[in-house]
Amino acid sequence: MERSPLHSLHLNLGARLAPFAGWEMPIQYKGIVSEHEAVRKSVGVFDISHMGEFEVTGDGAGEWLNTMLTNDCATLTAGQGQYTLLLNPDGGIIDDLILYRVGAARYFLVVNASHIEQDRAWMLEYLPSGITLIDRSPEFGAVAVQGPESVALWERLAPTFDLPPRNGIVEYEEGGLILCRTGYTGEDGFELFAPTDQIAGWFERLLAAGAVPCGLGARDTLRLEKGFPLNGSDLDEVHTPLEAGLGFFVKLDKAGGFIGRDALAAQKEAGLPSRLAAICLNEKAPPLRHGYQVLASDGTTVLAELTSGSLSPGLGLGIGMAYLPPPFATPGTEVLVSIREKHYPGRVVKKPFV
Repeated sequence: MERSPLHSLHLNLGARLAPFAGWEMPIQYKGIVSEHEAVRKSVGVFDISHMGEFEVTGDGAGEWLNTMLTNDCATLTAGQGQYTLLLNPDGGIIDDLILYRVGAARYFLVVNASHIEQDRAWMLEYLPSGITLIDRSPEFGAVAVQGPESVALWERLAPTFDLPPRNGIVEYEEGGLILCRTGYTGEDGFELFAPTDQIAGWFERLLAAGAVPCGLGARDTLRLEKGFPLNGSDLDEVHTPLEAGLGFFVKLDKAGGFIGRDALAAQKEAGLPSRLAAICLNEKAPPLRHGYQVLASDGTTVLAELTSGSLSPGLGLGIGMAYLPPPFATPGTEVLVSIREKHYPGRVVKKPFV
């Protein structure tokens, strides 16, 4: 198991640790609900040191990345970023990631922890001469600061380090600091990348300034309430981004195309075999979990299994997502969720849940 450079601090804070993507990471500190509420109402800080960071440089780097990723990085100017996806030739999702343009021919990619090696190998297989891809993951520790008070906290804590605009990136030579502005909770916030020997100091200063330490448990309930998919659960190499409802980030008509483009175009023309739908229970019940069966309202027809599931702190109800046949994926459709051999009534709802 890999350990974050913040591992000893997590232990001192009484975090409950568990394996995640090959890392020993904090699941919760004081409690998932209190950490969830801190992000919704004030500000929380997450350790994201397990995420991967790639740097791509060289003349034509942007053009090459455009053949590898679904979004159109030609629209980016220096300092801007975008959500995008890396696909296999069949259109299945290898990874979803954030791509930032930091210079005329220099890009910074943040990839999922469980796919660092796979992403690197896949991209290197297609790497042309004259372009360099460096896996800088071992160099960085990182934290995500999220919540409506996150910007005010940062301005008090480090007024000389300006945050970038939404979906932006800024580098500071002082301390090798990189600040990004995306987020995975639905709240305002930013990500801070720093050398591994400096990230602990930043984490401690953020806590001292009032940020609440938050674990992966709250990260999951926060992102699920907003309908954000999780790679490895809601996103996989079997389903396409069109099925996952991520068509906005797929530019089928961009010049040069991309790996998986033809498969997506064919699927769009033929009609989607499934859609990632949001499901909310109608009444209080045990929390929803990955793998629970979703049935039609007749109680006998199995439609799918939940790809994600939890109890929504904001709603007080079980929520989840599943790839449903299109006729059953329309908001308002009544379904049943099987929990411990008992069926609980629910319905398909429009994302986000809250």
